[in-house]
Amino acid sequence: MTISSVAVVAVVLIIIVLINQVGGGNATVATAVPAKLLAQVESPSASVVDAVGSGGQPGDMIRLPASAKLPVTDGKTLVVFMGAEFCPYCAAERWSMVMWLSRFGTFKNLSEIQSSSTDVDPDTHTFTFYKSTYTSSVIDFSSNEVEDRNSQPLQTMTASISAIVSKWDSPPYTAQAGQFPFIDIGGVFTLLNTSYDPADLANLTWNQIGNDLADPTSTVAKDIIGNANILTAATCIATGDNPSSVCASPTIQSIETGLKTIKVTT
Repeated sequence: MTISSVAVVAVVLIIIVLINQVGGGNATVATAVPAKLLAQVESPSASVVDAVGSGGQPGDMIRLPASAKLPVTDGKTLVVFMGAEFCPYCAAERWSMVMWLSRFGTFKNLSEIQSSSTDVDPDTHTFTFYKSTYTSSVIDFSSNEVEDRNSQPLQTMTASISAIVSKWDSPPYTAQAGQFPFIDIGGVFTLLNTSYDPADLANLTWNQIGNDLADPTSTVAKDIIGNANILTAATCIATGDNPSSVCASPTIQSIETGLKTIKVTT
């Protein structure tokens, strides 16, 4: 081996060490969601869903002006999500999102990940929408995981979705400009802030969270199911109560009544 090749090897080794020290420990490790957990999240017991109701959650839905209404394509209401894999608030929100959106359609290839180990509420167990697909007859779901667990660029939003985020992901429609997560339901509602505190999931594994969803008195069930029900009711308002198999539920109708009293934010 020549002196120059030794030098190259040394430089490469130094770079590898630096990567491991700075960010290697935050690499995204995505694994397929086990069938049991997927069933617990996507299809919780109807009696538990009704018992939880809104779960005593604030909801934090913001009613948008008529000018914000998003285009309907092939009869489908556009739902926009912008998040990041490192973000613990997105980590918490995705549990409710998977439950909510599974009522209107079907996910494939969801993966388990953890939020950043160096942010607040580190290593929160969650899912990622990256590389997943979603099919629905009523919802056009635009999922955008824009940064990975290392806060590096991951997915690029289309120009049209970027324009929606730029216009509506800022006060008074969200708590702060450019926040994660951002959710826009048909241009009818945005989510002001994360639905619940990710600290409620601290030190819980995916399986523990999934098991807690069977207990309507648990904090986890109230957080995840309660907010899934609120997001479902907001979606039913946006779709004109379509489909009835979801929206005609007395639990959802009751939450809708409350959401309809929210005044338009301008």
